[in-house]
Amino acid sequence: MKDLWKLKYFLGIEVAYSRQGIFISQRKYIFDILKETGKLDCKTTEVPIEQNHRIENDEENPKVEKTQYQRLVGKLIYLSHTRPNIAYAVSVVSQFMHDLRERHLQAVNRIIQYLKASPGKGFLFKKGENLSMKVYIDADYARSIVDRRSTTGYCMFLGGNLVTWRSKKQNVVARSSSEAKFKAMAQGVCELLWMKIILDNLKIKYESPMGLV
Repeated sequence: MKDLWKLKYFLGIEVAYSRQGIFISQRKYIFDILKETGKLDCKTTEVPIEQNHRIENDEENPKVEKTQYQRLVGKLIYLSHTRPNIAYAVSVVSQFMHDLRERHLQAVNRIIQYLKASPGKGFLFKKGENLSMKVYIDADYARSIVDRRSTTGYCMFLGGNLVTWRSKKQNVVARSSSEAKFKAMAQGVCELLWMKIILDNLKIKYESPMGLV
């Protein structure tokens, strides 16, 4: 066994310590992606995906090389471990891994341009005495123009720190916007119960109300 002191860098994740808490980011990982794609000098964008986008299986668009696209999307999926602000955009482009077109590659490039604008962003896990647990949930209604399924999004805060998040298509088509919301609420409740089980396994008693917003 060897004591390597405090963790600073592990599998592309950078860790910094301060009096406020622990900050993690993937700044170097982002610059590696920019260098690999030749976008170190590219223009930046303020959002990772177009608002009201209509990304679909477009057979009229020319096909692109599959290996490069899959490698890039795989890297972006890993990057979303510290960048939840790209989680939805990455979930969209990952749906076209096997029948990809020029339009899909453009969407991936837009995410990379967005990352270039703020490569140093990450998470600050602050110290605190209040172990509150709260989940924020939301869902659109039949937003996908491919199969008309809704997308659930949620994020959980533990002690005021963001610890889990997800953006995922629902398994079936919702018959109404209310049904889509209830499905998202069910997912949020499952996440709360899962976290409570984790705390119990760590011998941490949590008896306060859990919030679902």
